[in-house]
Amino acid sequence: MCGIIGYIGHRDALSVVIDGLKRLEYRGYDSAGVAFIEDGSVKTVRSAGRISRLEAILVESGRNAKTFSGAVIGHTRWATHGGPSEKNAHPHKSGHIVLVHNGIIENYQSLKKKLKEKGFEFASETDTEVICHLINFHSKDLSLSLEDAVRAAVAELKGAYALAIMHESEPEKIIGVKKDSPLVLGVGEGEFFISSDASAFIAHTNKALFLEDGEMVVINPEGFNVIRIAQGEPVANKKPCALPFSQGMAEKGGHKHFMLKEIHEQPRAVADTIRGRLSPGAENVNLEEFGLTGKDLEDIRKVIIVACGTSWHAGLAGKYMIEQMARVPVEVDIASEFRYREPVLKGDELFIAITQSGETADTLAALKLARKSGLKTLAITNVIGSAAAREAESVFFTRGGPEIGVASTKTFMTQMAGLYILAMAIARSRDAITPDEFKNYAQDLMELPSKIENILDRKSDMEKMAHGYFKKEHFLFLGRGMDYPVALEGALKLKEISYIHAEGYPAGEMKHGPIALIDEEMPALFLLPSKSALKEKILSNMEEVRSRSARILLVTDAEDMELGEMSNSIFIAPASNRFLGAALMAVPLQLLAYYIGVLRGCDVDQPRNLAKSVTVE
Repeated sequence: MCGIIGYIGHRDALSVVIDGLKRLEYRGYDSAGVAFIEDGSVKTVRSAGRISRLEAILVESGRNAKTFSGAVIGHTRWATHGGPSEKNAHPHKSGHIVLVHNGIIENYQSLKKKLKEKGFEFASETDTEVICHLINFHSKDLSLSLEDAVRAAVAELKGAYALAIMHESEPEKIIGVKKDSPLVLGVGEGEFFISSDASAFIAHTNKALFLEDGEMVVINPEGFNVIRIAQGEPVANKKPCALPFSQGMAEKGGHKHFMLKEIHEQPRAVADTIRGRLSPGAENVNLEEFGLTGKDLEDIRKVIIVACGTSWHAGLAGKYMIEQMARVPVEVDIASEFRYREPVLKGDELFIAITQSGETADTLAALKLARKSGLKTLAITNVIGSAAAREAESVFFTRGGPEIGVASTKTFMTQMAGLYILAMAIARSRDAITPDEFKNYAQDLMELPSKIENILDRKSDMEKMAHGYFKKEHFLFLGRGMDYPVALEGALKLKEISYIHAEGYPAGEMKHGPIALIDEEMPALFLLPSKSALKEKILSNMEEVRSRSARILLVTDAEDMELGEMSNSIFIAPASNRFLGAALMAVPLQLLAYYIGVLRGCDVDQPRNLAKSVTVE
């Protein structure tokens, strides 16, 4: 979960790389560093802490005033091996070779032992330094070219890696290598970028080429070559594609934080998710957008959904949608557990991998297992060209645009919309709903963006609510049915952003343990749709909480005097059907978490210990 960037071109390379690192800081911010050629030798500048600290060191040294016309590589780190410190920061150097790395090397201990026996000395606690020494060994002791030394070295590595490598004797060359960690090449006019994420270079070019596992790219001012590492042969017909977003989409746009900006982008993001998939008056989903056919959906015996974190919560909501609309059984797994429980998989099952980045390591591993087992596979992801998009047979792109804030907001909403569309498609293909029912479901979805706007227009109500609760240290979120996954998501947002301990629970389980925690210091937030078949049961839960002196927060779509009297704080969301009504209730919970985090002085865009894209197990 680190960010890497390299640049060769006509601009000041160091400035370009520092700017790129700032855009990648959501991927890690424990430490940072850059490497460049100065006075004929490789120099590194590294620092614990954020990019601003690295930038200050460069200013102190006067290097910010110089123009670096050769290659420069940079790195922002989320620590895995070795704590955050200057010595563990990247780039790492061995002899004339310097590199940056995203990923984890699983066999680094055995390689480190072998390299120590050959006389190499280690200055850090990282697994990355092993790679650097290993390339140096193959280059120096075995007299291989830089490209061949890199190929020989990575052949010995086990694990995940995206690398950007330089050699001081070739100051205008960068080599990039990819296996199980994202790496993308940006192609501009007389300039080239290599990065973990296209957002690092989108200000300069929207032309990108996504590397596949086992590929190496060699970049110089004249162009680039992509090579299959194992064979050492060029990859034919490798051409860049135009990315569907712009620089402005990756900037704050006047908002104080990316998180708030991305909460406000949800109406547009949902509209983009819907566009082309549903048409007014249509009686089925445009299945070409999924890469599926009606026959594919008719033959499904079961659906398996696998995801992590917020995407897992969306998957749980998808289970309710698909089972209730289409009457097809759905199993939902946390990706990190899926492979290791030795699941029983059969060929008439649809496997859905949900991952915003398309690079989540556990989800990708589960997806690969499903394909190997002969299942029909579908990825729901936001990133064109991502590993999940390439691995799955079918892909549904959520089109949410870049999400920079570490805590996912529009990710959840667009995934909910995508799963709702999929549920409609399965239901219609199996005649589980009539054409008129389909049209009603579609109309409700078309109205979702404007209803989210309605909530955002009243965000000050959630800010006032936050003032009453930001000093609390514990929170309980409760819901039934479709609202249970939203309760889980609301609790996750609060704990991520504010560091308040929060639990999401099915309201019916409250008496099976959580009620022991409830007192005047632990607020309970209930989600209660007016049309819920379990409304009376939830009201009973609220009475039980109130009788224990706890403060009750309520998010509902009912303007009910009785509910107002039972609650200490209430927010009324627009009404919709039972599926989309739950999705709408997620928005005030996002706002509550955001405002509480701000009031507590937390870094809401980059919470401690978290990274946006978990690309290692």
